[in-house]
Amino acid sequence: MTLPKGFGSGGGGGAGSADVERMIGRRVENMGVMITLAYIAAWLATFGGTAAGYFYYPWAYPTPSGHFAFIVLTIIESIGYLFCMKVTQEGSQKKTNGLIAAPMATIAVLTVLITMFVGN
Repeated sequence: MTLPKGFGSGGGGGAGSADVERMIGRRVENMGVMITLAYIAAWLATFGGTAAGYFYYPWAYPTPSGHFAFIVLTIIESIGYLFCMKVTQEGSQKKTNGLIAAPMATIAVLTVLITMFVGN
């Protein structure tokens, strides 16, 4: 990997983790909470978008179609969140399975409750 001027050993060796940390400013393994908050915000935005169809435009977006879109988008967001967290925590000694499981389980339960009771 070619490093910017001022980074690396200068002898053509690979980039060390300290060099990469200095280049990006912060290690990504410390950004789990930020990624989790982004996941929750994306899910809330998905609910807001489908809620507009449920409540403001029910003649244009039938309820079953809204439920299907909400469920599919939630699954896609959850898979993306899982991949982001697992990639950022790769090689780390941090125990983040609880940080991953808690929001995913909560969002799964809320998604089921919303599709059962909203719009019916």
